[in-house]
Amino acid sequence: MPTRYRDRLIHESRGCVVLTIDTEERCLLMYPIAAWEEIENKLATLPSFNAAARRIQRLLIGHATEVEFDNNGRILLPPQLREYAGLKKQATLIGQGKKFELWDAEHWQQRRNDWIDEESKDTDLPEELQSLSL
Repeated sequence: MPTRYRDRLIHESRGCVVLTIDTEERCLLMYPIAAWEEIENKLATLPSFNAAARRIQRLLIGHATEVEFDNNGRILLPPQLREYAGLKKQATLIGQGKKFELWDAEHWQQRRNDWIDEESKDTDLPEELQSLSL
């Protein structure tokens, strides 16, 4: 974990983060404890008779794993999560607001390039993005 994030995460999350799978991509989602608790509470309120909601609950909550930072600011990834994301030798950590995404470095480069190519072809932006000023 890069130092600029690690110290804050250790302080705010009592030295732990929650890892789970991303249901749309082969990467892991890493949440500070407080942010994960908000997500978990929202997931728990979804209707249990809705098949799509149950799928998301099972996958996100079912794979959620608390991991602790060691003295060097590293975390040990459970084999099941490492396998899901296809993590090999090098990983890429992507900040996403209240969470991080953890990708296999090669897979990240491939998907990033795909998205850049899609962007140049995609002219139909959602209305919410059309008014966004960066």
